[in-house]
Amino acid sequence: MARVAVVSGGTRGIGAAISKALKAAGYKVAANYAGNDEAAGAFKAETGIPVYKWDVSNYEACASGLGRIAQELGAVEILVNNAGITRDTMLHKMKPEQWHEVINTNLNSLFNMTRPVIEGMRERGFGRVVNISSINGQRGQLGQTNYAASKAGDLGFTKALARESANKGITVNAICPGYIATEMVKAIPEDFMKQKILPVIPLGRIGEPEEVARCVVFLAADDAGFITGSTISINGGQIMY
Repeated sequence: MARVAVVSGGTRGIGAAISKALKAAGYKVAANYAGNDEAAGAFKAETGIPVYKWDVSNYEACASGLGRIAQELGAVEILVNNAGITRDTMLHKMKPEQWHEVINTNLNSLFNMTRPVIEGMRERGFGRVVNISSINGQRGQLGQTNYAASKAGDLGFTKALARESANKGITVNAICPGYIATEMVKAIPEDFMKQKILPVIPLGRIGEPEEVARCVVFLAADDAGFITGSTISINGGQIMY
């Protein structure tokens, strides 16, 4: 029987690529989304992947949504924590709500999404958790103290849960994408991209969502069972450590 995989923020951008790749690899995929009904409907029509709407910053909503998926598709064995938002501004101008919205969605969601499924994974002796962090959680970025803090927190969560879960057959890993060809990155003016961004990427290009998705598929597989607590950078060599 195919294993069930849940992808938060799974109907757009990197999340959509992950959902599609997991389905192509033979998993039963459920894609969570927050609010863009039109995009989610188009994604479902295109892929046939069921979509589930809830706010990952709300624990009760996560527990309810994941419970519904378990009833309809089966026990969740693969969890990809991909959902994320930005509210960029310099810290001396940042409003409390801009800080809390980002922390709640990008960091607290890892607890909200993982807590309802981790006991079942432990009982069954198998699980895969993949957390999508960011290059800016590794190096920081101007105007993103909230985002960088949340994504750095994702890495600490990954390592701690990996240690807790290793003897139960559960692996927990993180991926840190750099500049990836999502709607947000494609909106960057061409001149700025050529003059400021591409020159600092040794490979000389931005990445594709499918390149991140292929890494997720590998980490979800049985073949990756000896990899846990790791951070994999997919950034074209922009930073190397």
